[in-house]
Amino acid sequence: MSPPYRQSVAQISAELGIHVVTLYNWRKAWRLQGEVVPASEKDPEGWGATDKFTVVLETAGLNATELSAYCRERGLYPEQVERWRQASQDANEKPVLTLKEQKELERLRAQDQKEIKRLKQELRRKEKALAEAAALLIASKKIQAFWGEDGDD
Repeated sequence: MSPPYRQSVAQISAELGIHVVTLYNWRKAWRLQGEVVPASEKDPEGWGATDKFTVVLETAGLNATELSAYCRERGLYPEQVERWRQASQDANEKPVLTLKEQKELERLRAQDQKEIKRLKQELRRKEKALAEAAALLIASKKIQAFWGEDGDD
């Protein structure tokens, strides 16, 4: 299951005759101990975020030689580990806004709120006018039907 072999649980079970449930339990125990045991036989780019982050943590203090050995052992490339490290760092960064930018965003938000309020009022006014026009049209048709007018002049 572990790199670089990445055999599926079903393959290992068939080869060794170990029950699938036992293999899943072992894999779960290894993962709880912090071992990198991918959930499938996918290549490392298809690993889950947990496995990638575990690799980043395990390699954090390694020099280039140790990193290369670690990568060979697990079927990885140092470039992958570096990409994952960068992705982990980028995921935790949030943009820092200056006071000027914050005020500008607040001003834009207030402007948007005013525009929303104005548009809602306009919509209500137009709905009332439409309802009134519909009522007048219905009343006109009823009057024409009552008096028997054709509407022709």
